[in-house]
Amino acid sequence: MTTINLKPDSLAFSLHGAAQAVAAVGRGVALPQALAQIFAQTHAIPQARGAIQDLSYYSMRHIGRAESLLNAMTTKPTEPAVLHGLLCCALALVSDTQEAEPRYSDFTVVDQAVTAAAADPDMAHAKGMVNAVLRRFLRERDALMKSAAGKQFARWNYPDWWIDRMRSAYPETWQAILEAGNAAPPLTLRVNRRKTTVDDYLAMLATQSVLATRVGTDAVKLAQPTPVNLIPGFNEGLVSVQDAAAQLAAPLLDLRDGMRVLDACAAPGGKSGHILESADVELVALDNEARRVPRIAENLERLQLQAQLLTGDASSTDWWDGKPFDRILADVPCTASGIVRRHPDIRWLRRKGDTTQLAAISAKILDNLWQMLQADGKLLFVTCSLWPQESEAQAAAFAARNNATRLPAPGQLLPTANADNDHDGLFYALFQKTVS
Repeated sequence: MTTINLKPDSLAFSLHGAAQAVAAVGRGVALPQALAQIFAQTHAIPQARGAIQDLSYYSMRHIGRAESLLNAMTTKPTEPAVLHGLLCCALALVSDTQEAEPRYSDFTVVDQAVTAAAADPDMAHAKGMVNAVLRRFLRERDALMKSAAGKQFARWNYPDWWIDRMRSAYPETWQAILEAGNAAPPLTLRVNRRKTTVDDYLAMLATQSVLATRVGTDAVKLAQPTPVNLIPGFNEGLVSVQDAAAQLAAPLLDLRDGMRVLDACAAPGGKSGHILESADVELVALDNEARRVPRIAENLERLQLQAQLLTGDASSTDWWDGKPFDRILADVPCTASGIVRRHPDIRWLRRKGDTTQLAAISAKILDNLWQMLQADGKLLFVTCSLWPQESEAQAAAFAARNNATRLPAPGQLLPTANADNDHDGLFYALFQKTVS
């Protein structure tokens, strides 16, 4: 990150950091990794880091509209990439018509964007251009917004191919799905039933004036997002952060004490924790990336739970000791199209052909894990994709190939954001191995 002289508590500082993050996503870097790199190279205080992260995620949810507006006001690509990112972040702010109260006044955004450009040696030459583009938008706002509304990627803030595929897969609900994916996600917690109950935890939150509601068997949704270290009881292992839809996995496994259970593709360990909170089982938590396995260990240590942690490829057998499992949770790789409200960069990082490639990898994993399942055992296939090729079609093909008995499970859950339901889009299929 370029060394700059900006006040850490200023919007200019946040805009500059977010511009770096947006530029990194344009190069193919996932947003969390981009932010980690930025934070590692700056001495920003936690509050400033939070502001950069918030603005980065906000900008990625509105990047389609911002880029459409920028293209309408420029005749050639804006370079360097950080300049493009800065203009997109600023345009996202001044063009938002959804929020009842603007985050910042138009004047503040323009002033701070120019200040951010002037402070960066790579952008200082373009500070006049930043000022001109943003002021032109403010003068011609109605006409420019009307023009942008006519382009579907600007209207919905997704790539054209994504919108077309969603319309084809869900002709009745595609608009609601896209809108849900653009909403800021809630902070949902899973209450650790080994240490407390949902009712007791809600009562504890009430004593600390923290507003929350129950949204599932073990799920609690906070009214306001809160840093994890400030969530009451988090450090003590009373709760974990986990989406309400993801909390369905452990109950579907029908766990009983003494079972041997595999959580394949386990990192960062949310479902592993839920499994161990649900029953006294012998758990093997597997992930193919060695750098991610410590995350599982950290989460389980906070919960005071234990599992055998392994690094290995779920599509191979070189990590397996040959002892069959009673239950297998297979949360397989996918395009993650059902969790874009939490990861808005995914829609811009994915390519149209990724679905076919990832579905083939997942099929290989499922077939491999099936041979490790005890007779009469159950395998739960989970994916956070909305594309049928990765979900329902995958489940049907797997059952046919392996003569697997399919048991009742939710199937495709669409992302939903309303007062009654607030969860990501996941798919569940449960299979039992027939006793021969």
